[in-house]
Amino acid sequence: MIIEFLILANGLLFLYYLASNFAYLALLAVATWSSAMHQRRLSSLRLEGLRESPFAPPVALVVPAHNEAKCIVESVRSLLTLDYPELEIVVVNDGSADDTLGELKREFALLETDILYVPEIPCRPVRGLYVSQTEPRLLVLDKEAGGSKADAINAGLNAATAPYVCVLDADSILERDALLRIMTPVTSDPRRVVGAGGIVRVVNGSRVAGGRLAEVRLPQGPLEVIQVVEYLRAFLIGREGWAQANMLLIISGAFGVFSRELVKQIGGYRASAIGEDFDLVTRMHRYLREQKQEYHIGFVPDPVCWTEVPSDPISLGRQRARWQKGLLDVLWRNRDMLFRRRYGRIGLMALPYAWGFELLAPVIEIFGILTMVLAAALGALSREFFLQFLLFGYAFATLISIGAVVQEEITYRRYNDWRDVARLIAYCFLEHFPYRQMHMWWRLRGLWEFVRGDVAWHKLRRIGFQEH
Repeated sequence: MIIEFLILANGLLFLYYLASNFAYLALLAVATWSSAMHQRRLSSLRLEGLRESPFAPPVALVVPAHNEAKCIVESVRSLLTLDYPELEIVVVNDGSADDTLGELKREFALLETDILYVPEIPCRPVRGLYVSQTEPRLLVLDKEAGGSKADAINAGLNAATAPYVCVLDADSILERDALLRIMTPVTSDPRRVVGAGGIVRVVNGSRVAGGRLAEVRLPQGPLEVIQVVEYLRAFLIGREGWAQANMLLIISGAFGVFSRELVKQIGGYRASAIGEDFDLVTRMHRYLREQKQEYHIGFVPDPVCWTEVPSDPISLGRQRARWQKGLLDVLWRNRDMLFRRRYGRIGLMALPYAWGFELLAPVIEIFGILTMVLAAALGALSREFFLQFLLFGYAFATLISIGAVVQEEITYRRYNDWRDVARLIAYCFLEHFPYRQMHMWWRLRGLWEFVRGDVAWHKLRRIGFQEH
């Protein structure tokens, strides 16, 4: 009986891995085609025309900040240098215990104002509003800590006036033309496009000067370098591929633009959401499908947002555990969308994929490894086949990661030093062993923490930007 069970389990695991790898291969093919088409469109696109156009829709940048004193000034400086015709910047100090508000007051000469603030979207009370005496586009909200990034964003949405809102992390830096580029889908088709995401890259190791990225460098720490590979694979393959079929379920909280009116219609960000970015986009899909509206949520691969990633295993583990908790939170709340024709390809394809190949992947993998080891020990599985299976899975996944790095180098060339490219390719061989096993453990921990009710945001260690 045990032997038959192990044989069946191993067969199902083989099919699971086969489906997972071929899904990523298909995403790689679609992303490569999409990237080529995007480059052709860029050749005929005049960003200067949008920059100088009086018809470009105004955009509000909402920046939630909680204990971001180390990098908030550089981040705001970067935003003030963006090329965009009509821009407002709303920084929300979400009950910071450090000197985040003080840094902003000193740098931008903030003055408290009595501007009318109407909390259309519920959030924690705002204690004060400040305008800059040197930067008229800057508005700073000081509010009570809401315990979540979503609550801070909702306060910023209440204060914003522009029809489009771009949510950014306080530890992020945008390239100068990033906002122009991410808005191109909106300006091309404003009736259909309700949201768009841009690519997020790792700023660790790079040089920042005057709030702008002065030189792109690969990080020195191995944990940071392997995250560069991970981000390239996730964005240049995963999100670009899903967006082509209008099945993108997440726009990174570090860089995304949305219709402010639509966000208000669905009640803003859910304050209790653990993964507020994933939650918002999924709710947008739900609402628009139920309203039977034609829409598109896109991804633009070249407007770059540079963000700091964790540089130590403890912080990285906490971040990935939180991401997994956020994934489970959203999928469980929207389980009624599964396999329902009312929700189209979201309910029939995107959400089932998220359940099977993202949420449950660490559980299936560890169960599969244990059953395969036991089957090999009991003679129910050829040890040669067992080793071949492991090598095949490792080689296939590594090639996918190498494909993402090669696509980045051919198309965007952010890392100009050949030694950086060589290091990235070398680290592709470490991503699926041993990094994947570490990642699997963090995700399992996240699932366990969620089940026992631990949904708190554990503190991450920040280094801050390298200013030279």
